[in-house]
Amino acid sequence: MVKVKFFAVLKGLVGKEEISLEIKEGTSLNQLIEQLKADLPPLVDIMQKGGILISVNQEVLEKDAIIQDGDEIAFLPPFAGG
Repeated sequence: MVKVKFFAVLKGLVGKEEISLEIKEGTSLNQLIEQLKADLPPLVDIMQKGGILISVNQEVLEKDAIIQDGDEIAFLPPFAGG
């Protein structure tokens, strides 16, 4: 099982700060993203626009990286500085 966290506007779109998902062994980060887009349609538009930072255990990985049971995946929207 992995923990998926949503921050800022993403939390509002999804309606939750965090969800837990069962994953199969060998699941890639990209496969998880596609599953989340299917399960949580409000994510589709913002994900297609790009700029979403996705980290696994507080480290940005390539989308073909394999995620493991117990990982924490965080979705962070683009941030504006000032």
